[in-house]
Amino acid sequence: MVSTIGQPALATSEGNLTELRNRLLFVLLALFIYRVGTHIPVPGINPDSLRALFETQQGGILDLVNMFGGGALERMSILALGVMPYITSSIIMNLATMMYPRLNQLRKEGAAGRRKITKYTRYGTVLISLLQASALTGTLVAQGLPFEANFTFYFISISTLVVGALFLMWLGEQITERGVGNGISLIIFAGIVSGFPGAIGQSFEAARQGDINIVALGAIGLFAVIVVGFVVFIERGQRRIPVNYAKRQQGRQMVQGQRTHLPLKINMAGVIPAIFASSLLLAPASMAQWFGQGPGMGWLQEVALVLSPGQPLYILLFAAGIIFFSFFYTAIVFDPKETSDNLKRQGAFIQGLRPGQQTTQYIDDVITRLTVFGALYVTLVCLLPEFMIVFFNVTFQLGGTALLIVVVVSMDFMTQVQAHLMSSQYAKLMEKANLKNTSRRTRF
Repeated sequence: MVSTIGQPALATSEGNLTELRNRLLFVLLALFIYRVGTHIPVPGINPDSLRALFETQQGGILDLVNMFGGGALERMSILALGVMPYITSSIIMNLATMMYPRLNQLRKEGAAGRRKITKYTRYGTVLISLLQASALTGTLVAQGLPFEANFTFYFISISTLVVGALFLMWLGEQITERGVGNGISLIIFAGIVSGFPGAIGQSFEAARQGDINIVALGAIGLFAVIVVGFVVFIERGQRRIPVNYAKRQQGRQMVQGQRTHLPLKINMAGVIPAIFASSLLLAPASMAQWFGQGPGMGWLQEVALVLSPGQPLYILLFAAGIIFFSFFYTAIVFDPKETSDNLKRQGAFIQGLRPGQQTTQYIDDVITRLTVFGALYVTLVCLLPEFMIVFFNVTFQLGGTALLIVVVVSMDFMTQVQAHLMSSQYAKLMEKANLKNTSRRTRF
């Protein structure tokens, strides 16, 4: 009789790979459904009038919102609002969590508290979606886009846009839970990437017609590759703080002290500052343009013009928003005091520093310096399109916020896939170890 202790480990390894395959298939299916939804138009809109409107709005606010939505706004699809209402609601809830102790206490209560905050965020998404859907429907009527502007059109348009925004919120949560990576980030990623072939085609067409010098176009392509490499280099960068472990008694043996390091990412906030700053500017600017179509609301059109991409106020507010959210989000995801307490409980210390307040202050200073550099780096990359417009008179759609989101989300996605693969490899190692143990057993 031969022992079969290694079979459970083998089953675990195969189960991990099957789970990863199912998660990847779920992500592909969800993104496919999202892309199909961006091509289903809201009923009752004249497509010819809609196309003419967007031809006159190229390079403006609507063009930028349309880029994040993967062309959903240009086609006035049922998903035209995109994930912006959910992101705006998340920003408000994060700010409220920092300002109100009761909400901050909910965040510290674990899973139950996070569920309540998620519920409040969903309610906020509903309210913001209603407001934006009403403003967008009013703009459609003011521009003469619907075939018949009556109560039925108002009801169908508003309800369809709200349901579409809530569906994207639900779909993003499902991707996060059942797929790989952050669902909302992957939806934004899919929307941006879907516009790349058209942007590349427009660039080559402009070069063919002589609007752009072919040498300048090649230089822009080379510059895009360099920027991608720079983003990957910075996102992989770490500041490693040396950490020492004192000698400790483990059973009857004395374990010698060990030396390791505490890795801190340069850009700890990732792509969140760019998304939050863009949403915070695009939401009021787009609503000002939509509401400004009404009688006596021309001043809102002036506000929308001032907040348009390329304007000095837009650049200033965008940069300030990125810097603010870099510090804000880093403070949420990383607590120096908690890290210092964990090191103290594990018997670890930083050379030359006492455990406790000194260690906390040192880690906080390091995080502050890293965040300053990371915020400036994100701001520089996100403002690349403005620089390209000034120097080359071309919209650099492969750079800026779009490039940062695409690269960072891709890296995060691959990191999580590799984590699943490492888990399956660990199961295989355990299987081999069990097989070696069984070979020593007596066979009878």
